[in-house]
Amino acid sequence: MKALRVLAALSACSLAFVFFSRAQDGPILGGGSETVAHPKSQSGSSTTTNPSSTNPSTGAPVEPDQPKIPSEYGKNKNVPPPVANYTAQANAVTVDIAVQDAKGHFIPKIGKEFFRISEDNVPQKISSFSLGEAPMTIAMVVEFSNRFQSFYSRTWFQTLQAAYGFSQMLKPEDYLAIVAYDLKPEMLTDFTTDRGQVNEALSRLRFPGFSEANLYDALTDTIERMQPVEGRKAILLLSSGVDTFSGQTFDQARRKIQEGGVPIYAVGLMQSIRDMAEASGQLRGMQDMTFIQADSQMKTFATESGGMAFFPHFVTEFPEIFRNMATNLRSRYLISYTPSNQARDGKYRKIKVDLVDPANNLPLSMKDDKGKPLKYTVYAKSGYTAPRPVD
Repeated sequence: MKALRVLAALSACSLAFVFFSRAQDGPILGGGSETVAHPKSQSGSSTTTNPSSTNPSTGAPVEPDQPKIPSEYGKNKNVPPPVANYTAQANAVTVDIAVQDAKGHFIPKIGKEFFRISEDNVPQKISSFSLGEAPMTIAMVVEFSNRFQSFYSRTWFQTLQAAYGFSQMLKPEDYLAIVAYDLKPEMLTDFTTDRGQVNEALSRLRFPGFSEANLYDALTDTIERMQPVEGRKAILLLSSGVDTFSGQTFDQARRKIQEGGVPIYAVGLMQSIRDMAEASGQLRGMQDMTFIQADSQMKTFATESGGMAFFPHFVTEFPEIFRNMATNLRSRYLISYTPSNQARDGKYRKIKVDLVDPANNLPLSMKDDKGKPLKYTVYAKSGYTAPRPVD
């Protein structure tokens, strides 16, 4: 009896040792209680793992050899790699439009149906139309050279009065950057709503340096800096309009201004001084032609960029000019269209905006509050450069 009890104890220890050893080896694979589904054969019956396709050390099934993906090249080493083809849809063109009466006041409440936009004389379909008011983002470009703005001269005082006067008319949410130029442009302050930074920048306009006034370089450099700026933006140009030594020609600057899409509001300096010089006979011949050409350049830059040009004869005219500028920048008709010409040729395309009576397709006639004919002018950019092909 005692021998039977010893035999039973030894058997129990042997079973426990076997169980513990199997538990250390991990889960049992291939047992009858496994729940792994096997793929069905074409006859519909379930297939089992082939003993020859199992790992002998773990018993895990081994994936059968997959069919090789044929190479595009094979033995031919000269076959070029495949090239991905990309296509891009034409972007919508957005045009800021201001409609003003003869006194420079913005005319509101003009419906979408009265606007006609053509591109290279081809009518375009308006896709969006809105009227709103938004904060301004202005780069004030100031001519400040020893040529005309020598210390304590009349032009020096006039320049400072215009610059300070405009900065004081800004709203708290308006952004302003200040660029002064003579031989080269210098950014006195980047775009900011901090009026302390603006005043600090203006305080640096004290002693002019060089006698050169490189207008073309200053304008194109500022336009390039403004390209990443979003929203409604413009340049306020305080200048005599004379360019003395720019690295770019007038035509090169004009093309960049057209492509830049930043409206320029040009304010001509020295008008009253020129009037007095002409009356006294001090301004004549080549000097007179220089200033006439300067005025023409300012008008061209302003008109072709969708801005305006002003030539005040008195300092008291500055506040009204700046109010008109602010009204035009804050209150604009914003129109978008998708060009019918979707060629990506990098060519310049002319834009023309007209107000037309849809009843007869004739120029729109408007009347003022007293029923008298109202003269108006439409201001918009003259064109844009189409995108270039994707290389």
